[in-house]
Amino acid sequence: MNAQPAQAVTFLKGHGTENDFVILPDADGRLELSGQAVARLCDRRAGIGADGVLRVVRSAAHPQGSALAESAEWFMDYRNADGGIAEMCGNGVRVFAHYLHRAGLVKDTEFAVATRAGLRRVRLAGGGLVTVGMGRAVLPELDEVTVTVGERSWPARNVSMGNPHAVAFVESLEDAGSLLHAPLVTPASAYPEGTNVEFVVDRGPGHVALRVHERGSGETRSCGTGACAVMVAAARRDGADPADGGHPVTYTVDVPGGRLEITEHPDGEIEMTGPAVIVAEGTFEPAWLSLA
Repeated sequence: MNAQPAQAVTFLKGHGTENDFVILPDADGRLELSGQAVARLCDRRAGIGADGVLRVVRSAAHPQGSALAESAEWFMDYRNADGGIAEMCGNGVRVFAHYLHRAGLVKDTEFAVATRAGLRRVRLAGGGLVTVGMGRAVLPELDEVTVTVGERSWPARNVSMGNPHAVAFVESLEDAGSLLHAPLVTPASAYPEGTNVEFVVDRGPGHVALRVHERGSGETRSCGTGACAVMVAAARRDGADPADGGHPVTYTVDVPGGRLEITEHPDGEIEMTGPAVIVAEGTFEPAWLSLA
């Protein structure tokens, strides 16, 4: 971390369907997080522990958010647990929005959040539920790839939700193995910067379950963009396309950490609804990160 402030740094810990985050309020954009600092914060033994970091900064104060400042006051600067910068995080947006409202930084229950993947509109409901407009899925021209774990391989659907996904339908979630390492995805040209990989089983009509290996974080308890990618892949497999039918299509997507409801509308817009929870708040000394 560069330009270390002298005073202790405030952080919060939150999660969305057990996809957990360290939240760093930094309204004026004074914290310069290095990849090593992020990795130390996310370390589950030597740090606070998380799947990623959500830095809360005014859009006008962030070089990648300033162009969106007129539409969204706040920019979600999201980093994966390994310190890498990510375009988007669906569960992270819900937690980010919940924090903004809880902290009094926004008064409305409907507002926009700026991300590296563009604007995301959010709607807060009772009981901690948050609905996020996740944008439209993109099905790249090279739409089928292969996912391999050990000696087994499966065809997978290439889906982009602002970040990349390879969606493989399997007989059992155990087929994914330990997910201690990223599954092999081919051809490599489909994902030049790596990808998230989802393994999916059917639970019933319009109801699926997944396990996910997130790029830069490993297996996580939930992935919001992954759940959206899975919903689109499952709907197309099942012959459902809202653009053709003229009606929204909704799937229930079970993740290890809970349940999400994903709806794709006829105009292509995808909405995700799920919980957001803040569990703790504290401070750490800036010098601690120098140990990284």
